[in-house]
Amino acid sequence: MIKKIFFTDKDPASLILRLLLGIVFFPHGAQKMLGWFGGSGFSGSMENFMKMGIPAFFAFLAIMAEFCGSLGLITGLLTRVAAFGITVNMVVAVFMIHLKNGFFMNWFGKQQGEGFEYHILVVAITTALMIKGAGLWSVDGLITSKLKKH
Repeated sequence: MIKKIFFTDKDPASLILRLLLGIVFFPHGAQKMLGWFGGSGFSGSMENFMKMGIPAFFAFLAIMAEFCGSLGLITGLLTRVAAFGITVNMVVAVFMIHLKNGFFMNWFGKQQGEGFEYHILVVAITTALMIKGAGLWSVDGLITSKLKKH
């Protein structure tokens, strides 16, 4: 089981996917966890999620998925776990918030909120990472090489 979680090859495509997705998600996670980039910080984010009807435990998991998940993707540590957390986060966001707004993002400010097209792209990337692993230049790759020796 442990080997399956960490196993990866030296695929540069996986590196590109995880690194760029991690960079995109980091500011969102930092807003919710640390209050950076104009965010409300951990307690404010917890309060906002609970106002939306999300139980505290699941609100906590959402914040962790975005913050710790982004760091996991950037470093390539527990990539499959990080990708899974972000996948769940995106699917829940679609069904709780974005589905009613339709497919398209609010590019021109003409609709009530954001659609779910971005979320589909994120789920596509995270699914690829869950299948392939972290790829080149990852902590998972270092662990994989150690596990192969044992």
